[in-house]
Amino acid sequence: MPEKRIVLSKCGIVDPGDISSYLRQGGFKAFLKARDELTQEGIVDEIKRSGLTGRGGAGFSCGLKWELAGKSRSKEKYLICNADEGEVGTFKDRYILMHDPFGLIEGMCIAGLAVGAGVGYIYLRAEYHSLLELLSNAIEQVRRKGYLKHMDLRVFEGAGAYICGEESALMNSLEGLRGESRYKPPFPPTQGLWEKPTVINNVETLMNIPHIITNGADWFSAMGSPRSKGTKVFCVSGDVARPGVYELLMGSSMRELVMDLAGAQDVKAVQIGGATGSILPGGRLDISLSHETYLGSGAVVVFNGSRDIIDIVYKDMLFLHEESCGKCTPCRDGMEAMVEIYGRLINGQADPEDIRILEDLAQTMSLASLCGLGQAAPVPVLDSLKYFHDEYDAIIRQSVYVRGRASVL
Repeated sequence: MPEKRIVLSKCGIVDPGDISSYLRQGGFKAFLKARDELTQEGIVDEIKRSGLTGRGGAGFSCGLKWELAGKSRSKEKYLICNADEGEVGTFKDRYILMHDPFGLIEGMCIAGLAVGAGVGYIYLRAEYHSLLELLSNAIEQVRRKGYLKHMDLRVFEGAGAYICGEESALMNSLEGLRGESRYKPPFPPTQGLWEKPTVINNVETLMNIPHIITNGADWFSAMGSPRSKGTKVFCVSGDVARPGVYELLMGSSMRELVMDLAGAQDVKAVQIGGATGSILPGGRLDISLSHETYLGSGAVVVFNGSRDIIDIVYKDMLFLHEESCGKCTPCRDGMEAMVEIYGRLINGQADPEDIRILEDLAQTMSLASLCGLGQAAPVPVLDSLKYFHDEYDAIIRQSVYVRGRASVL
């Protein structure tokens, strides 16, 4: 199946430094339609009917989130674009920001109208500092054209913390506090940034907004799967011939993405969704990519037969252990224990009991952790145990054999 480019339709066509090239491609017509022809409730209703869901991984209804914030009686509301793309193997938002910043800003302009936000922020990942000038220049050009009279739009740079991709930690960072997750409820649409109603959407989600307003909710909802409407942008890396950014209809198969488009040949495993994403064996490439099955942030990393699955999971755990904010005990101590166990596995010092401990830790962390980091960290552990249990057994048998030989000698 070929790509279906909607979000990426203007990438490589418009000049990201010149708004006139974006306007020549129909840019800001959707905003003018939303501003001049639709009410605030009408915009929200169009997005709700479209079935657009968050593209950051959680898959929550975009329209419902807007509706909750829009109905608030607070006169002070905020809109945040989450451009803190810190997930392992994810680079689609960077590609979008580099090639079509005006598309994102138009989406934010429409979202600002819909929820009544007076201030909007693009929360930019610290590692994307090179994009700061580009975004600031684009915002200034949009402002000079008169499209930002209803909302003050700013760029805020993060400090490089993975946890700030989680929406409540992101808001703490914006407020000048330590980047760590908050207890929920309350939720951002009712009480978010500075305790005011706040809508947080990621880059890809907001890029869909102008297309929905232009073409209508029915057009968008006709694409995709029953619960996953529209398209999804994926970033494919690893052992493939053509790594890069691809946009496919929701419900497309993994095989179409990694083999037909990215040119993978020998596929031992695929990790979907970054360091906390599912790890599936190469024999399951016919799965569909949707909220109903597997999706996550859009990161797809392909591993060939030369790769060690346990080493891959160990590196995931090292990363997550490093990036955990440490606020809640299940994640803080659970990650510490998982890193210790995988260290023993890698170094040939594991015991059969370690597998049971990993499974117990995984259950506790997924149920009791405060935010998505701790809740989803066990996913690659459990998947690798499910699909590659023989590799764990082989390492443990070797460890027991070596220790037995040492004791005899």
